Amino acid sequence: MVAPKNEKKKRPFGRRAFLRGAGTVALGLPFLESFVRSPHRAKAAPEDWSFAIWVRQANGVAQADLTWDAARAEPDRFWPRSTGTLTRAGLAAEEGRAMAELADYADELLAVAGLRFAFPGNGCGHSGGGNQCLTAARVSDTPSGNESLAMGESVDNRIARALNPAANTEPLTLFTGRKSGFLPEVLSYRGPRDIRAAENNPMNAYMRMVGLAGMDVDVINAIRDRRMSVNDLVREEMNHLLTRDLSAADRRRLDLHFSSIRDLEVLMGCRLPEMNEMAMEGIDPLSGGNYQVASRMHMDLIALGVACGYTRSATLQLGNGNDGTEHTIPGVNGGAALPRFHQISHRIYSDGSEGPPIEGAQLMHHEIDKMHLRLFRYLLDQLAARTTPDGRLLDLGVTCLTNDLGAGVSHTYNNVPFLFVGSAGGNLRTGRYVDVREGSAYVPHNRMFNTVLNAVGVRNADGSLVDDFGDSSLPRGQLDAMIDPSGPAWS
Repeated sequence: MVAPKNEKKKRPFGRRAFLRGAGTVALGLPFLESFVRSPHRAKAAPEDWSFAIWVRQANGVAQADLTWDAARAEPDRFWPRSTGTLTRAGLAAEEGRAMAELADYADELLAVAGLRFAFPGNGCGHSGGGNQCLTAARVSDTPSGNESLAMGESVDNRIARALNPAANTEPLTLFTGRKSGFLPEVLSYRGPRDIRAAENNPMNAYMRMVGLAGMDVDVINAIRDRRMSVNDLVREEMNHLLTRDLSAADRRRLDLHFSSIRDLEVLMGCRLPEMNEMAMEGIDPLSGGNYQVASRMHMDLIALGVACGYTRSATLQLGNGNDGTEHTIPGVNGGAALPRFHQISHRIYSDGSEGPPIEGAQLMHHEIDKMHLRLFRYLLDQLAARTTPDGRLLDLGVTCLTNDLGAGVSHTYNNVPFLFVGSAGGNLRTGRYVDVREGSAYVPHNRMFNTVLNAVGVRNADGSLVDDFGDSSLPRGQLDAMIDPSGPAWS
């Protein structure tokens, strides 16, 4: 029977198909192997799924820091005790070291020590570190101080330009916390002095991600109030899809996809109004654990966005430039809020250089490091739960936790931690803790960016490997210690 001319044919479902619903929803489906008709399908290149996610913690970490006052040197509470192979049992046994929190991902972890930011700040160590964190660019002469800016593009922008779908060329740029007037965004740059605003309301980010901009306000409000889900807008397509002859694995993938959307909407609907109300009343919306709740919402969004092909590049900035959140961590400080994180990192009740000491400040900093690593582990869990034809999504890209300082007291730019999980399709050599210093000299981190760019499939216009990211004065090339020479990127 021939369909009437005015009846639209159903769009076929294929690899990375998109849900359209009312015409504005734009979340891609997961890969469904049941729709691949040929049993001899060629294996998809890892680059089809490659991505990079950058999560940034502020105020340095509680590591050994001898550059500020050797007489008051503190022990290292962050890195494993020795470089080399990482195992789950070995990392879990690193008592008193924050990285033990990532023991479950030891096999997929590449911890890189020995990196530095190459250029001095300009009047504010936090701002200068944030400027360089993802750019490896110089810090602006003007503006200066806490308003200084990077003089180059950030790595997330470079990846988005190269790998993102044409319908969405911007990286996903998220922010946990309240944006104060002092050092709000520091991470994502389109180019010199062109910083990108980050979204700190997960619901707003979600609405943009699923394409609800311009939709009827009643529909948007219904989704915000949990009277409707984005899933409801694509119900017809969903039902049609579920009538197909799907494998058990595909049905599990679809269930994870739709339940992830539903669970995220429920979580945001339950918690965000409370946070917004507190903010309007002048009460810190990050107290009482909301910092961690909001961070996990953002991480759910990132995992969903990468899995659905919405983006291949994302950043999450945790706290503002000199994060003053008063963290509440179960089992720490009797359950009461800790002093402001920035002051903890200074070890004194002050945001400057003088003030009464905070008793046990380094241990507090250590507990905050552990909390951030647990949040990072939550993101890894979300990526590991999603499968593709080439394996777990986690393994096909790279997910990084970093900082905009090496240590908070000295504000040093040496030994800034970069912890990578995922081999980017076999291109990075994981299960290792490496120190890339050359002799005693810390290495500018631009070469690390070159390595990651190549690993996820970014190339120069002529198809050659990228070797010049960051300021033009920096040494070119990759970091051999990060590379798996058998990976497809290097062959």
